[in-house]
Amino acid sequence: MANQFQLFKRRRFSAMFFTQFLGAFNDNIFKQALILVLTYTAASQLGMEVSILNNLAAMLFILPYFLFSALAGQIADKFEKSKLTRFIKLLELVIMTVAAIGFVFEWYALLFVALFLMGTHSTFFGPIKYAYLPQAMKEDELVGANGLFQMGTSLAILLGMIIAGVLTQLSQSLYWISASVLVVAVLGYLASRYIPTMPAMQPNLKINWNIFTTSLATVRYLYSLPFLFFVILGNSWFWFYGATFLTQTPEFSKVILQGDESVVIFLLTLFSVGVSIGSLLCKSLTKNQVSLRLLPFGIAGLSIFAIDLYFSLSGLNMAVNNDTLLGIGDLFGMSGSWRVFADLFFLGFSGGLYIVPLYASMQAYAPKSHRARIVGANNIFNAIFMVTSAIFAIVILNTLGLTLPQLFLVTGLLNIVFGTFLYIKLNKHIKNAVIQTHDDVVL
Repeated sequence: MANQFQLFKRRRFSAMFFTQFLGAFNDNIFKQALILVLTYTAASQLGMEVSILNNLAAMLFILPYFLFSALAGQIADKFEKSKLTRFIKLLELVIMTVAAIGFVFEWYALLFVALFLMGTHSTFFGPIKYAYLPQAMKEDELVGANGLFQMGTSLAILLGMIIAGVLTQLSQSLYWISASVLVVAVLGYLASRYIPTMPAMQPNLKINWNIFTTSLATVRYLYSLPFLFFVILGNSWFWFYGATFLTQTPEFSKVILQGDESVVIFLLTLFSVGVSIGSLLCKSLTKNQVSLRLLPFGIAGLSIFAIDLYFSLSGLNMAVNNDTLLGIGDLFGMSGSWRVFADLFFLGFSGGLYIVPLYASMQAYAPKSHRARIVGANNIFNAIFMVTSAIFAIVILNTLGLTLPQLFLVTGLLNIVFGTFLYIKLNKHIKNAVIQTHDDVVL
């Protein structure tokens, strides 16, 4: 693992790592702060249901992934990546300026516009960063680099949510939020200035600006590469799985554990740290090789600890007290709480073992000329699976009337079926897939 962190000494890694870390960090400060403002302030001012506003916010952020991912992949394949990244980071600064104005003047329509634009920013940056790694990293660095990226993304999401929660508690909170997103955007742009030149993979590509025909063509092309198609289905399942659990964390923290806001943050931290450690260990466990050997362990862990979470939550004997919510210290003394904590940590850990080999395989096996477009297709499927996750949870909890622990049980059982199917398909098609080599870059 020591060698893994040596990558931070390489500008070709560290510049892109901090650019993407700060981007994800800013996304989540902005999104979480907006959700908190909508929940506690805007809903009453606008006379609208909190759930409607929050679901509208979630939809606006994810909509660009449906609309623009294929186009973003074309652009990332056609143009040199460092200049393209700097341009996108300048756009982030403009978007965050719009958001700051929206916060300061409490113009919620403008904040929704900024949210859509920030989703668009993330949509166009995603294919660049994931197509950049296999181009900039040596072959024996790719798994380690992906592990660090996955760790960075998990921590950026968590820290962004925590910072947003802290900022909304301050006096003049809207000014603090505005200043924070602007400062982080500036830092992200400065980090992007250090990204080395990375040649375009298909500079003569003629871009199709029709987002609908482009999306269809990208998905059709992906389907012609069966191994990559199933790799991306596996990636997207992880987002379905993670969204199903993390979306419900605040509710089961409050309703089942009777915990306050600090408990929500603690549980999210357990999951995120688990993902980070699992991701980092992938390099050592695969001996730097792009390999799917860890995938069965990730699949098994995701099911075992989801099913055990059902039993651990069902077995809790919490004294009902609707007036007082418990803090973390109170929960530590409760019988059975440690088992819940362990389940969430190892769910994240198993997720790290599951997702890093898939991301590394997607990058290594994607044709060099179409690598960014493959990532664009991946983002389209990720968005579809995340929306499906929300519909799935509504059906289980509201239509069928099952409990939160039962939702986790059903998800864990589904994972056994999907994971088995996925592993069989990947093993079948990997024999016909050709790993894409690249010129080593040493900076």
